[in-house]
Amino acid sequence: MRNLLRWETALVFLLVVVALAGQVSTDGSFLSGGNLFYLGLDIAEIALIALPLTLVIVAGEIDLSVASVLGLSSALIGWLWNAGWSLETILPAVIVAGALCGAVNGLLVTRLGLPSLAVTIGTLALYRGLALVVLGDTAVADFPASYTSFGTTPIPGTDIPYPIALAAVLAVLFGIALHASSFGRAVFAIGANEEGARFSGIRVKRVKLTLFVLAGAVAAIAGIVYTFRFSSARADNGVGLELAVVAAVLLGGVSIFGGKGTLFGVLAGVLLLGGLRNLLILQDTSTEVLTIVTGLLLLVSVLAPSITRRVGTLRKAAP
Repeated sequence: MRNLLRWETALVFLLVVVALAGQVSTDGSFLSGGNLFYLGLDIAEIALIALPLTLVIVAGEIDLSVASVLGLSSALIGWLWNAGWSLETILPAVIVAGALCGAVNGLLVTRLGLPSLAVTIGTLALYRGLALVVLGDTAVADFPASYTSFGTTPIPGTDIPYPIALAAVLAVLFGIALHASSFGRAVFAIGANEEGARFSGIRVKRVKLTLFVLAGAVAAIAGIVYTFRFSSARADNGVGLELAVVAAVLLGGVSIFGGKGTLFGVLAGVLLLGGLRNLLILQDTSTEVLTIVTGLLLLVSVLAPSITRRVGTLRKAAP
């Protein structure tokens, strides 16, 4: 826990550094209301998907199919809208479809005993392929303005985008579930020692299945947000987003091996990743460089905790 607090403190310090550097390099526009609004829009889907993925990784598993579930959800919105369905019917149907995608992942992992990395790499391709089958390479963009404005306008009187408000509400719920409930204690116990958790009476398979279902459902919600933000339903929406989400979660101090992590740290990781990307965009940086930066942050988030633990071990062993 002490190491986590140190890591989170370092993240907050880096956030301050990025904010100050952004203010200086952009002549004060980085922290302007307008830029913060667009920063919020840019990180909304990452923040949403990172919430359940945090619990999945804390439990010692991983889900790399989340961005493909987002794309499949977007494709379903477009296909069902073209079929004459109302959005009031489409949106809950899409969330259920996302939950079913998560259930497939969870059943393959918990019932067949397959490794989640291999399973979700497979379903990453499967769900993206299904999205292309459903909608093809076309785009559907004739959604009502009353819905698309959800992803493009702030809450009245503020510079806070509606998707960020949604992410904040879900963050509170997931924070309570992870840090202030018996379910959260079970998640940590499973990640720390799965066999020990099973012998202590925790229904490991049920907990893991629930986590994958939540990841699928929230990824579908992110797909809805993404579709309305760009006013376009496409099968390729969110391609590659899983890299940014995993980078944010690990950057937030969640151990890739499970059993450790906090939701506060993950939210700080999302803000740091989003802030860096936003600063680079303001400097007219290419998308290729943004991808490189995301990959480097992912490597740092994996290596830094390992190096910290090794240094701590050496200090304890020193006379």
